[in-house]
Amino acid sequence: MRLERHKHNPVLLPNPSHAWEALNVFNAAVVHHNGLFHMLYRAQGLDYVSHIGYAVSEDGVHWARLDTPVFSPAESWEARGVEDPRITYLEGHFYMTYTGYSPIGIRAAMARSQNLIRWERMGIILPNENNKDHTLFPEKINGRYALLHRRPPDIWLAYSDDLVHWTDHRIIMRPRPGTWEHLKIGAGGPPLRTDEGWLIIYHAVDANRVYRLGAALLALDDPGVVLHRSPTPILEPTEVWEVRGDVPNVVFTCANVVVDGMLYVYYGGADRVMALATCELDALLAYLRQCPGEPAAA
Repeated sequence: MRLERHKHNPVLLPNPSHAWEALNVFNAAVVHHNGLFHMLYRAQGLDYVSHIGYAVSEDGVHWARLDTPVFSPAESWEARGVEDPRITYLEGHFYMTYTGYSPIGIRAAMARSQNLIRWERMGIILPNENNKDHTLFPEKINGRYALLHRRPPDIWLAYSDDLVHWTDHRIIMRPRPGTWEHLKIGAGGPPLRTDEGWLIIYHAVDANRVYRLGAALLALDDPGVVLHRSPTPILEPTEVWEVRGDVPNVVFTCANVVVDGMLYVYYGGADRVMALATCELDALLAYLRQCPGEPAAA
């Protein structure tokens, strides 16, 4: 099973007219809301400080974007950039999980909005540790908020009663030594609820630091249980703009949305451009049903 690249890729390129997005645009969050696709993308200029820009589209392929970022570094713990947004619509708000980068390291942070343009910071949610690849589930599970995150090299699950204090951390997926997932793995966009389980698209890094994408299904009532996991990648870098860029050999996703039965996976190519790959949701689920699960990680 492979995702199919869109024929108009890349769908978003750096804009040399704007200093803040002149070098790279990549690793975007995308939501489909009120009939439109909304993209919050990571952008860098020549100073390599990351900002987050906003773009909108009717078809998910052709984008109109604002001239200025909607979210920029403002706190000491994000002084060198706000990175890799992921957006979940939950209880009437858009929640953006993002990474703050500064001299103290990388910190898992969150902000919220009602219109995707003006954002209220909620601060660091996993304090005193380098952590990233964190994304919210779109509904509560057994009465609690749920979050995937990454303590290297594994994907972890955590729960919260208030979206601020996170507890009950457990590993749910580990890298698989000697494979395309040898070095580390991390969650992609927010989990998608399906009748088969929570669908997650995740990235994996091999011994040569090549980034690929895989898929897995987690149990609806206990996402710590991995029901099915793809043994081979569903997308890997082959295009010139995936193989060569600011960081070579990278396909990296922060966004997966379903519209009219089609799964849209937005991904950064080589940390330089934004691209789109798709498949029918039912086809991916049928493939995953044939893949083995795995015992709960200790």
